[in-house]
Amino acid sequence: MRNLPILVVLYFIVAISIVCCGRDFYKILGVNRDATTHQIKRAYRKLAKEWHPDKNKDDPTAEEKFKNLGAAYEVLADTEKRKVYDRHGEEGLSKQGHDDGFDPFSNFFGENFGFNFGGGRERDNETPRGGDLVVDLEVSLEELFSGNFVEIVRYKPVAKPTSGTRQCNCRQEMQTIPLGPGRFQMVQKQVCDDCPNYKMVAEEKLLEVEIEPGMVDGHLYPFVAEGEPHIDGEPGDLKFKIVQMKHPKFERRGDDLYTNITISLQDALIGFETEITHLDGHKVKLVRDKITWPGARMRKKDEGMPNYDNNNVKGTLFITFDVEFPKKGLTTEERQSIKTILQQSSKQTIYNGLQGY
Repeated sequence: MRNLPILVVLYFIVAISIVCCGRDFYKILGVNRDATTHQIKRAYRKLAKEWHPDKNKDDPTAEEKFKNLGAAYEVLADTEKRKVYDRHGEEGLSKQGHDDGFDPFSNFFGENFGFNFGGGRERDNETPRGGDLVVDLEVSLEELFSGNFVEIVRYKPVAKPTSGTRQCNCRQEMQTIPLGPGRFQMVQKQVCDDCPNYKMVAEEKLLEVEIEPGMVDGHLYPFVAEGEPHIDGEPGDLKFKIVQMKHPKFERRGDDLYTNITISLQDALIGFETEITHLDGHKVKLVRDKITWPGARMRKKDEGMPNYDNNNVKGTLFITFDVEFPKKGLTTEERQSIKTILQQSSKQTIYNGLQGY
């Protein structure tokens, strides 16, 4: 405890030195100094969409804020750069050749990202564009519950100038051919422009897909201009389709979760206490102080999946109980004891159990 004041003083000295030596990257992203990489990525993705210059054309500060966000993300998302920054501030990074030209925005959203009336990509219907690509991305139920970032290496075909020319913008035009005095012939002929030649070269690029809590199976996550290229126009979009993997313990239905627990006949009769390990590792306590019959169901409110639109709202966890009966035989005395305890009649009821299905 004696060292606590010293640690507090050192913390403030480091914090003040960072502010004095340059920008406060933690403040720019709105995260705490002990924020995880996951939290840093999520904060950047949210703010980058909010302050993208294409969405804030009337705000003269948007471009500078967007640039600061990129610089903050580049440093804090990199373990080594973050260590240098925490010790020596931005001045320490500049001595190591830190470059502000890094643009992480395209890693999250793709290149040529634009906004139109608050969202979407602006396109000219007359401009040719390449095809869209849809790729399945398998994710676990744990990732859909807590969220995660998935890094994907994309080898994208990029047009590079090369020698020679090529025919492009080909069209049919009518030409007049003189045949003699006062005689002409109209013919249709294909006319092409001579344009610079290109070749397609595969370039490696790292894309980051944010698996947001509550995403549903089939959700499309787009990357603008990362699809099939078009040599005379715009590339298409790349879309990742979220495919929810089957889970061994839980079944998802909307925002609700379902699971089964097998208990012994003894626990079914006298009650029990147990725990379920949830998708994020926290424990859900179950207590039964009454008889549990096969097929009995317990509800745990707010223990289901988070809602995609509002993560503060969660579904319900439904637990269905199965009862395991003993396999060994019973003695005459044990049978009599059970009859004495249960005091049930031996009458059987026959009915149509399929009604209502």
